[in-house]
Amino acid sequence: MIDDIEETIDWQGQEIDCSSCRHLDIKATGKCRLSHACVNDRYARRIDRFFNWNPPLANEYLTHPHFEVRAIASKHAAVFLLPPLLEDPEETVRWNAARRLPKKHILKLRHDPHREVRIRIVSLLEDSDLVPMLQDEDYYVRLVIARRLAPDLLEWMLHDGEPEVRRVVAQRVPDDMLMRMAGDPEPRVRIEVARRLTGEQLAQLRSDPDWRVRYEAASRIEPGLLAELVEDSDDLVREMAFSRAIHRNDSGKEKSL
Repeated sequence: MIDDIEETIDWQGQEIDCSSCRHLDIKATGKCRLSHACVNDRYARRIDRFFNWNPPLANEYLTHPHFEVRAIASKHAAVFLLPPLLEDPEETVRWNAARRLPKKHILKLRHDPHREVRIRIVSLLEDSDLVPMLQDEDYYVRLVIARRLAPDLLEWMLHDGEPEVRRVVAQRVPDDMLMRMAGDPEPRVRIEVARRLTGEQLAQLRSDPDWRVRYEAASRIEPGLLAELVEDSDDLVREMAFSRAIHRNDSGKEKSL
């Protein structure tokens, strides 16, 4: 653990000298401690502890040359001092400021140059504010949006260029939009669609080129439509269809296919 490390080096690699620190008065009260809670330390955990013990000092460190100090200070500083940090060159600082600011201040970060910032602000925004991000160049940003966006708004993402995004959309899109994804070029997407379709709807997927989709159809399709799948080219699909057909015959509900 960091606190087990005895070295007391600042962010520039120099030995920390408490005698020249501006906070000697705080040290006397026990609210800072070398190698444990120090704003000059290179380790973020020790900087964080310093501000936890001395939150009123955070305002003074928002322009510190070390980005870790600025980022951690922003968690404790007065909110009205945070907007300028949205222009900080370090993404960690921008994000820590954004998480405490009202929505009107963070909308500009929807186009932040760093993907991590864009990913994180998705959780801070409402559906209408996310619309401009639906065309984000980074697929993972769009993936996070697909997981969060209201289902009835996912229609805008039915044809996203990334299969993994469409797979999430297929898991959440309203039932009345599912069949619009049944012909998706990616098998993983069609599998998700098949898992949500009714037995009657699955009839349209009996001839799907992927055996996993046909297997899903064979496992839940209306019994009267099993004939085609009993002769499927895939062993597992045939076995599933045959076992269901036999069960129907044995129960006396269907004499033949």
